Formats: sequence, structure tokens, C-alpha cells
Amino acid sequence: MPSTIALVRHRVADFDAWKPIYDSFKPHQVEHGVRAHQVMRSTEDPNEIVITHTFDSQQAARALFAMPELKGRDGQSGRRD
Repeated sequence: MPSTIALVRHRVADFDAWKPIYDSFKPHQVEHGVRAHQVMRSTEDPNEIVITHTFDSQQAARALFAMPELKGRDGQSGRRD
């Protein structure tokens, strides 16, 4: 079955503060079709991160990223970009 992988790159103010907030969103990710995910950090700047989410379809990916709850977490998590 073909899948869709969403790649998200951004910088956070403090990875250690951001990560628990990201982790708390896991039930929403599962509910909206995230089949796998990865969080990677830059070796040069540990607050620069790349996240991958694997979905069964583009529609599932779009639905997750359109969630108002997701957009509201940017400020709470210390996202800087």
C-alpha cells in the first residue's frame, strides 16, 4: 500500500520543553492516521528539528495538519519559526 510521508522542519526555543508537548499529542496523531513518526535533531543546533509522519494517504496528512489544536500548540511549545 502506498503511503504519504510528511516532513516538518522547524526550530524550537528549547527542545527539552518542546518534546513532552509533542509527545502529549500522540493520541491525536494515532486518531488521525499517523502510522509512524520520527523526531530528529541537528547535531549542530539541537533546537533545530526534523519530524516525519507516515500516513496511509495525503488526505489523512492534510486532516492532521489542519487541526486547530495543532496550530495552537506552536506558541505553547516554544516553536520559533
